[in-house]
Amino acid sequence: MTLLSPKPIAWAYAMITLGSEMLTSVFSFYYVKLFLHLYKISEVAFHQAQVISMVWNAVNNLTGYFHNSRADCCSYRHPCVLYAAPFCAVAFLLPWFPWKHYGAGDWLSGLHLVVSLCAFDSTLTFVQQAQCTWFVEIHTRHESRLQLIQTNQVATLVGSTSVLVCGLLSANMDIVPSFQAVTVVIAVLAAASLYAGLFHLGRFEPKRSPKDTLFSESELELPWTSVISLMGQILTQRNFCLFLIMNFFQLFHLTFFSNFMMVFAEGLIPAEALPSSIRSVMYGAGFICPQCLVLLGQSWLKKSGYYKAILLSFYLEGAASIAMLLLGPRCHYILALYLTTIMVTVRASFCLFNLPLADVVDADLLKFNRQSPLSSMVFGINALFTKPAQSLAPMVILSRLNQYGYRDPHQSTILDLHDAMFNLVCLVPLGIAVIQVLVWSPVSIGNKTDHTETP
Repeated sequence: MTLLSPKPIAWAYAMITLGSEMLTSVFSFYYVKLFLHLYKISEVAFHQAQVISMVWNAVNNLTGYFHNSRADCCSYRHPCVLYAAPFCAVAFLLPWFPWKHYGAGDWLSGLHLVVSLCAFDSTLTFVQQAQCTWFVEIHTRHESRLQLIQTNQVATLVGSTSVLVCGLLSANMDIVPSFQAVTVVIAVLAAASLYAGLFHLGRFEPKRSPKDTLFSESELELPWTSVISLMGQILTQRNFCLFLIMNFFQLFHLTFFSNFMMVFAEGLIPAEALPSSIRSVMYGAGFICPQCLVLLGQSWLKKSGYYKAILLSFYLEGAASIAMLLLGPRCHYILALYLTTIMVTVRASFCLFNLPLADVVDADLLKFNRQSPLSSMVFGINALFTKPAQSLAPMVILSRLNQYGYRDPHQSTILDLHDAMFNLVCLVPLGIAVIQVLVWSPVSIGNKTDHTETP
């Protein structure tokens, strides 16, 4: 395999990240409030949509092993993901435009949510799974991966400003036509960024030897028994199993704040204490500051490794939750800072998760003496076991809030609802932090020794 120049690859990789981050940030942050408050979807329909989305995600991720059916996987994936770019942008626009004027509990709003979640996940999976695999297979040295993450965080930083722009121009979605106009502009820019990145990354694909090509053709179609056997081999890695548990709770935590941060802020912090424009900045900071934190901590990350950085984030989340519990819900400005800090910490540590996954791919390659890395399968297994958290989190939180009259609040229950919200924003991060510390502490990967490419 030939060595590749990192700069053009990093640029193309960052363009993909820029496009996907613009779409996913806005989608995850606004869709729950949109369907609950504007479309007035029923709780049953909301749960049904999340369950269908969970099953759809599982089926969608099970197809990931097909990406590894050739050794020259980048060439195999490239046409699919290239055409997926514009479809991903179109799927992103689906939730923001109602199919009709929805009444309370309208069944069509439930169908609208199902189509929106499944379409967006399907198209985004093509792009993100291929991107994650390129991360592993093009850069096999730990140092080059850290450099790629640094470049990638700049693109993520720019892309995550889409939440801030949407909030400022639409008064946090209160002005719906303005919000819809902004989402159209974001979709167009994201589609152009995704297409440009995928097109240029395809020009820098690693070249395979004839021997590798012959091997890839012999494995063009793997039977299900072989696929299950390969998955079993990958899951024998203790570190990977611990990572899957930890990542499940991380995704639950991340989805919890992405979907409900606006709901909690509006319920716990009075409008006179925090004006709409300041709230928009706070929401935007939750998406922008994580990338700044990762960029500023690059030297420390190289010195101490991602293992300590991730573990430290869990301790910080737990300590912040305990401090907020002791201070109470009356400290509105501290509560706003706490919400932003927790979201920044969770997202910043999540930015590093491709590194341990890449190490799992490397360890599997060496352990079983494979001729090509099973990178897509590793990332597919990770998505299969962890993505259900993205559907479970909104279901669990909405059910809990509705027990205190969230959908139909009365004066007699409003204080109980606010107490429930405050307990959720403190106890959920604390509980997750404790579990993650217990699960992540035994992991032994830490700083990996660089793996060099072989010809």
